[in-house]
Amino acid sequence: VELFQEIRDQGVIPFRYVVADTLYGNSPDFIETLEKVAEVTYFVAMPHSTLCWLDKPMTVKKEYRHKGSKRTRNILVGTEKAPLSFSKIAQNTNNYFWYRRIVSEGAKGPIEYEFTRKRVTLSRKGLPTKEVWLIIKRNRDTGRYFYYISNASRDSRLKTFVWLSGIRWAIEQCFEETKSELGMDHYEVRKYPSWNRHILISMLSHFFLWHIKIRLGEKSTHYYSVAA
Repeated sequence: VELFQEIRDQGVIPFRYVVADTLYGNSPDFIETLEKVAEVTYFVAMPHSTLCWLDKPMTVKKEYRHKGSKRTRNILVGTEKAPLSFSKIAQNTNNYFWYRRIVSEGAKGPIEYEFTRKRVTLSRKGLPTKEVWLIIKRNRDTGRYFYYISNASRDSRLKTFVWLSGIRWAIEQCFEETKSELGMDHYEVRKYPSWNRHILISMLSHFFLWHIKIRLGEKSTHYYSVAA
């Protein structure tokens, strides 16, 4: 949260989207911080066990007494349906509502997944909270599911969610290639400034070499060893 607030307050790096894994998706503090910034749309991964309703249930305030004082709490009314897990919704979604899309270009060709999306109301402690988009991604070969939530507007298009689902892959690819080809993980330093400079130089080198590869095309098959 502090890192995000610092980036936002500095205003040096313009951004519109925040993409994160389940560590952040499971953090109410992190999500609430993002929601306070009106122009930011988040797209965060969530565990399969997350509970929600497809139709928002009704609640009413009920008064009760606790240690002699009068208090109120919200309770569900007019529904007997328990919230569903993300995994249950995925398994019950008809194949007609899954859409095959290309997420990114891999070393062996286009990387494709199947997607579906639904408006849901999240459940916390058995009560409805915020309404969000639930985006489910399915691996066509293994049948594995991936779950995300987003505060994007109701008129957001599916291709936006498909694009956001593939952004982290590029970051992970950068880390993997920079470690294996440019020695990002080969450092012997003890202080943060030295570590930060090493990581930054490695990633800038990776950025430079990728642009050289794009310009040279097929001639740059061994561009890493040439650069070394």
